[in-house]
Amino acid sequence: MATAASPPTASPSAAAGDVSEVELSEAGSPVLGSRSSGSGSGGSGRSAAEYSGWVYHLGVNSIGHEYCHLRFLVIRGKSVAMYKRDPHDHPGLEPIRKGAVSHTLMVEELGRRRVNHGDVYVLRLYNRLNQTKKGEIACAAPGEARKWIEAFDQAKQQADYDLMRGVSWNRLQNQNEINLDGHRPRVRRYAQGLGKLVRIGKGPEMLLRQSSDFRDQERVNTNFGGDSGDAFEAHEWRYVRTFNGIRIFEDITNPKGGKGILLKSVGVVGANPDTVFEVVLSLDKHKRYEWDMLTADLELVETIDGYCDVVYGTYEPKYLNWWKSKKDFVFSRQWFRGQDGAYTILQTPAGHKKRPPKHGYERTKINPSTWEIRSLNTSGSSSPKCVVTLMLEISLSFWGRWKRKHSSNFDKSIPFALLSQVAGLREYFAANPALTSELPSTVVKSKASETLIIQSEHEDSEPGDEFYDALARGESFEDEDSDDDDDATSPKAGKVKLKNVSWAIAGLTLKTTKALVETSELVTNSSPVAVDPSHFHGNLHRAKSENDQNSWSAPGGEKFMIRGKTYLTDYTKVVGGDPLLKLLAVDWFKVNERFDSVALHPKSLVQSEAAKKIPFILVINLQVPAKPNYNLVMYYAAERPVNKDSLLGRFIVGTDAYRDARFKLIPSIVEGYWMVKRAVGTKACLLGKAVTCNYLRQDNFLEIDVDIGSSSVARSIIGLVLGYVTSIVVDLAILIEAKEEKELPEYILGTVRLNRVNPDSAVSI
Repeated sequence: MATAASPPTASPSAAAGDVSEVELSEAGSPVLGSRSSGSGSGGSGRSAAEYSGWVYHLGVNSIGHEYCHLRFLVIRGKSVAMYKRDPHDHPGLEPIRKGAVSHTLMVEELGRRRVNHGDVYVLRLYNRLNQTKKGEIACAAPGEARKWIEAFDQAKQQADYDLMRGVSWNRLQNQNEINLDGHRPRVRRYAQGLGKLVRIGKGPEMLLRQSSDFRDQERVNTNFGGDSGDAFEAHEWRYVRTFNGIRIFEDITNPKGGKGILLKSVGVVGANPDTVFEVVLSLDKHKRYEWDMLTADLELVETIDGYCDVVYGTYEPKYLNWWKSKKDFVFSRQWFRGQDGAYTILQTPAGHKKRPPKHGYERTKINPSTWEIRSLNTSGSSSPKCVVTLMLEISLSFWGRWKRKHSSNFDKSIPFALLSQVAGLREYFAANPALTSELPSTVVKSKASETLIIQSEHEDSEPGDEFYDALARGESFEDEDSDDDDDATSPKAGKVKLKNVSWAIAGLTLKTTKALVETSELVTNSSPVAVDPSHFHGNLHRAKSENDQNSWSAPGGEKFMIRGKTYLTDYTKVVGGDPLLKLLAVDWFKVNERFDSVALHPKSLVQSEAAKKIPFILVINLQVPAKPNYNLVMYYAAERPVNKDSLLGRFIVGTDAYRDARFKLIPSIVEGYWMVKRAVGTKACLLGKAVTCNYLRQDNFLEIDVDIGSSSVARSIIGLVLGYVTSIVVDLAILIEAKEEKELPEYILGTVRLNRVNPDSAVSI
C-alpha cells in the first residue's frame, strides 16, 4: 500500500494564501447503508442507500490559492453533503457544502497526484453539458476512489429514475453557474433515520495519523472478481521452473517478428489488490528494501499525468556480483485499473534529460516488464488474496543458452532479479500481517434522534445547487480559519463462483445460435431486407486476405467469451456465436475537433438511399484523441426490424443511464507488441462507465459517440496503442450486457477486426 503521510490540517497560513504544509493520510472508503423508506430521495419510492466516508476536498479558494481539507462526504439518494465531522457522531451538524446529483453528472478518475508530500487518487466531478461546473475530491487508495465512483453512479441512477417517473427536476435547466463566493443555503433536518449503516471504512482517528510510526495502516478490501479475460489470448505458457516458491513460465508461441521471448512469474500474495498495487508503486526505499533486490533505490524524476511517471534508480552489485561497476537506470511506469478491479503496471526503459549518465555508474536498461494484480476469490476464506504476475521480455539467445546449459548466470541477471520480486512481495506481506488485516464490517443501528442535514429548507421553492456547484466553491475564509481538528455485521452470503473445467466444453454445450438470438431480438415474421455489404463503402477498405494492411474484416464471435444461461448462479461464460448484426462498412476520419453525430452528415453512409431501406443501423463512432483527432466509425445493420420488447429494443429506446450501464465492448489484440496486449487486455468493458458516451436516436439508426478522450485512463492506453497501431491486429466485439435471467445468455451484436490501420490514411472531414 502507499505510504500515507501525516494528517491534513488547515493552518492559518492557508487562509493567507499559502498551501498549508500538510501530509496526507488515508481517506476512508464509503460507508454503505440502506433503509426501507424512499421518502428521503425525492419521493421516488426506491430504497435510498447512503454512502459516506472521509475524503480530501481539493480546490482553489476565493482568492485563488490551493487547499486540501479532510472532509466527511455523505451521498443519500441523489442528495450530497460535505461535513467537517462525521454527522452520525454529531446529530444536527450542518453541512458546509451540499447539493444534488443530476443525470448529467460525470465522474472522471484523474489518477495519482502528489499533494504536499503525499500521494492521493483524484476524482473530478463535472457536468457533461457544462464542464465549467466541476470540483475535485481525493482518496488515499485507488480502490476507495472506485467505491466513490460507484456511489455517485447510484445517485445518478436515482436522478435518472426520477426523470423517468416524471418527477420535477428543476436542476435540468442548468441555470446556476459556479459561484465562488456563494453563501451556505439554509438547511432543514431529515426526520427519518437510517435503518442501519454497514461500516466499510475507518474513522478520522485512523486517518489523522499523529506519528510516522503508524504509516503502514491496512486497506479496506474490495471484493474484486478475479476471473480470466473475455477473449482468447495468443500466448501459450509452459511451466519451466520454480524459484523461491514462485512458478516461472515461458511463452512457447512463435510471434511473428518477435525479437525476444516472454517469461512470467506467478504467485499468490496474501493481500488485496489495492494494497499490493500501492506497495509496488511506492518509492519508499525502506519498504522496498524488504522485498525488492533490484529497483529498491528509486526516486521520482517526473510525473507525466495521474497514470504515468518516470523514475530513476541505482543498484550496487552486491548480489549480482558478476557486474563490475555500479549501475543506474531510468524507466517509465504506466498503470491502469480495470473495471474488474485488476491492476496493470507497464515498466519500460526510458531516458530523461534530468537524469543524464552519472559519474561512477554504468547506465543500463531494465527489461520491459508488466505487473498484473487481480483478486483471488477463495470461498470460505476471510483473508484477502490476489494473484500477482510479473511478465518480461528477454533475449531469445540468452534464454536458449540458459535452458541448454542451466548455467548459473541467469540467477545473477536482471531478468531473474525482476522475476524474484513476486517472491519478495509474497514474503513481505507474510511477514507484515498488519498490512493484510481487514476491518470487520460493523452494523450500526441508528437512533431515532439521529438526523442528517442535507436538503435545503426551500427545496420546493428555489433550485438547490448541484453538488459540483458546491464542491467547486472555494473554501470560505470562515471555513479555512475555523478549527479542522475538532474531535473527531455479518457479511451477506455471496454466490459461490464455480470455475468451468473447460471453456471449450461449456462453449460446445451452451453456445447460442444466431437463429435463436434472431428469434428473440428481431421481428422474425417480417420479410428480411437483403443487406449486401458490397453496396456500402467506407473510406477504410475491406480486407481481401489476412495480410491485407490498413483494412477491416468481420470475424465471428468464437474468440470471445460471454455470459451463459446460468451466469447469475455459477458465473459460467460460453463461447460467443455469430454476430446478430452485419458489419456494412468502416470509416477512418481525421478532424481537428471532436466529431459527433456522424450519421447526420450529408455524405454519411446512413443518409444514402440504400441505407434508408434497412430496418435498423447501429453506428459506433470511436473518437480517438490525438493530434489530429481520429474517428473510427463502424456501421452495423439488422435485416429485420428490432423487437421492441427485446434487450436490444429496450437499449435502443432506453435512457442514457440505461445504455451506459449496458453498452459493453470486448477488445483482443491478435497480433502486436506484447506490452500493448497487456495494457489493452481482454476483459469486457462497460464503455458508458469508463468514458463519456453520447447517443443519437433518429429514424432507423442509433449512433453511439464514444469519447475516449473523456477518461485519463483511456487516453493513456490509446496513446500507447497509437504508437504501435501500424503493427497491430485488433478484434473488437460489441454487445449489450445481460443483467437479468430472462436476458441470458448474452449474444454478440457485432464484431470488427482492424488490420494494421495507418493513421496517415485517415480522411479529413
